[in-house]
Amino acid sequence: MPNTPAPKHNRPKRKGPEQPNDQAPQPRTLKLGTRRAAPPSPAPAIAQAAQAYFQTYPATLPPRLETLRRGVATKAGVRGAPGIDAAQALLASTLQKDRVRGTVLDLSAMGGLIGALPGVTLRAVEASAPALAALKASGFEGVAAAPGDPLSSHWADRAPTVTLVLAGDRGNAYTEAQVIWAHASTPPGGTLYIAGDKDKGYDRYVRRAAALFGTGETIARDGGMRVGKMVRRPGITPPLPEPERYETHGLQVVGWPGVFSAGRLDKATNLLLNTLEGLDLAGQRVLDLGCGAGVIGAWAAQRGAHVTLLDADLSSVRSAEATLHASGLSGRVLHSDVDAALDDTGYDLVLSNPPFHVGRGVVLDVAAEFIAAAGRRLRPGGRLVLVANDFLPYEARLSGWQDVTALARDQGFKVLSAYTP
Repeated sequence: MPNTPAPKHNRPKRKGPEQPNDQAPQPRTLKLGTRRAAPPSPAPAIAQAAQAYFQTYPATLPPRLETLRRGVATKAGVRGAPGIDAAQALLASTLQKDRVRGTVLDLSAMGGLIGALPGVTLRAVEASAPALAALKASGFEGVAAAPGDPLSSHWADRAPTVTLVLAGDRGNAYTEAQVIWAHASTPPGGTLYIAGDKDKGYDRYVRRAAALFGTGETIARDGGMRVGKMVRRPGITPPLPEPERYETHGLQVVGWPGVFSAGRLDKATNLLLNTLEGLDLAGQRVLDLGCGAGVIGAWAAQRGAHVTLLDADLSSVRSAEATLHASGLSGRVLHSDVDAALDDTGYDLVLSNPPFHVGRGVVLDVAAEFIAAAGRRLRPGGRLVLVANDFLPYEARLSGWQDVTALARDQGFKVLSAYTP
């Protein structure tokens, strides 16, 4: 998921096809018509995506790690897939060179690479639902947790070694939360290995970590990737960054660090909601796929819909729950790899601003599976409405759908509508 400006303090560019901008022109409201009758025909793209997306497979390892004692699984939606995230690969090589053994707490475990190192007993933590599925396939019991979550209910003691890959692409506030979480999770005298990309703020974040831990330095470099080593001195762990709050479309939005549109509404979602402004949703069952801070789902609930919101990122789930509560609305919010956590179908409408970034990479398989999931979850004749960058080829992914229509185009974005076959 084109190059975009670097994010501001609490403003990541994690998932969407746009950067925040409250000043976007207001497009005219479009009336949505009813579906024209057409003979149904299943979409090959939908069927193919449904078969492939949830499959796990062995990750492609760099040559220096090919001799590890066990395989590492990955899948679509995991950072680095079909290979290994470059910062995590350097981190693993550094631990191997340092002959790290014993219990290691990995706060960004992905598919469990650190647990494949000789002599390591892995405590795997992940906020990503796809990564939790990959961990299971690798033979690890991953713990779903986001920065700041206490881990004492899972492990009574703190591991002597902690590892962390910084998600600099998710903004300053999120990486600050990661560093604070690592500090709280490392016992005095314990060691933190911290990896990241120098082009995504590594130097700034490692200085912050060294100041917090009391000592530390960069010990490994490979291309743009870096690994630092910190030994924790006694000291108080500072509080986590506060969520951002703002009002838009009559909603009170609570944006936790690292969540898409945490600080203000992005232009694409604004276009989607303005395009659908006149839509009556009273009594309708609406699914918000990839909910982020929950703006789209909350907007639908505000109009009388029974809403379900899904996101693969645990911080986004917490943010969406907070947005519904702050706005005085109700809805179901699930931590889910696309629609894997759903146990029902028969939705009248699916709304989405699909992600097309996984870490640094532009990846369309997740967005393609969003479309496939909408086809699985909608009732016959149900509608999908999504917003995306104008250049993204989603029309081809909708080739088996009915009445595929561009409802609006503005500032490089498009709103597409389609009915299930």
